[in-house]
Amino acid sequence: MADLCYEWPVNDSATSRDGRPGARRRVVFLVYDGVTLLDVAGPAEVFKEANLFGARYDIVYASPSGSDVTTNLGIRMAVDGAIADQRPDLLIVPGADVYPSMQVPRALADAAVAPAAEASRVASICTGAFILAAAGLLDGKRATTHWKAADVLAARCPSCEVQPDAIYVRDGTTYTSAGITAGIDLALALVEEDHGPAVARDVARKMVVYMQRSGGQSQFSAPLEGPPPRSPIVRQVAELVTTDPQGDHSLASLGRRLNVSTRHLTRLFHDELASTPARYVESIRFDLARALLDQGHTATQAAVRAGFPSYESLRRVFARRLGISPSAYQRRFSTARREGRETERERAAG
Repeated sequence: MADLCYEWPVNDSATSRDGRPGARRRVVFLVYDGVTLLDVAGPAEVFKEANLFGARYDIVYASPSGSDVTTNLGIRMAVDGAIADQRPDLLIVPGADVYPSMQVPRALADAAVAPAAEASRVASICTGAFILAAAGLLDGKRATTHWKAADVLAARCPSCEVQPDAIYVRDGTTYTSAGITAGIDLALALVEEDHGPAVARDVARKMVVYMQRSGGQSQFSAPLEGPPPRSPIVRQVAELVTTDPQGDHSLASLGRRLNVSTRHLTRLFHDELASTPARYVESIRFDLARALLDQGHTATQAAVRAGFPSYESLRRVFARRLGISPSAYQRRFSTARREGRETERERAAG
């Protein structure tokens, strides 16, 4: 099963800056114009709910200038002051939609440096990792961000080891999380560090969320993401497999049908996709199986129709890619849709 998160040594005493385990902890969010509102609200709700179960978090919102900010939804957000005036126990840097496509403003990156040095823990939500990276706070560290932006983060921060499939990553006292709602997962993990699993579990139950999610980000990504293959031969392979997923698409068979040598075909896939023909065929079949599961087919039916030799072979691919079984995937992502259809049928019958 894929890891939920990647963990490295951290101070497990989880005391606040004055060293007392039960002391108040000051959680400071660095907010700015364009900040993703849910990146702020999700984790903040976790800490606020934790206070109902005995935690003692003071939640503070601060901007680089001390002025109020406008979120990505156009909602005006009041702040408690300038970030430079804060002394956080935990600094949280939420993300914004724009930072995978544009550079983080120098002033915003610089604004994170001093409070990060003050804080005993620093965390980013989603593309907030780009702000930490621009501030030099991820140099030499393992990190994650939204799966769509992971390659960009790796390019922006070449000294980082980006873990694209992690829900969140802890490296020492630095924490990074994946897209938006993964900030809730990370906040729950921080509450658990501070107050133990019972409090974190109570908060998760009250918020009706998973305390820990199985698998990584891959299970939430759309199939066949990215540009189509450039090579006509590679595109032909995709068309052949999609048209007849149950057919023989071994390397030798593909070479014969496309009238190319297996060596040339292997080199094409290596150069363009850094993969092998067999792994590419498996990826297409995997995406087809997911679509079939979404449509309500059983796992065995999905395996056969997508071209897998058996349910067991499909299960192994799901375990390797998503960390969950086909049946678990179907339960998680198809139940609401299926129940909705049943409700509509009941209404029509009534």
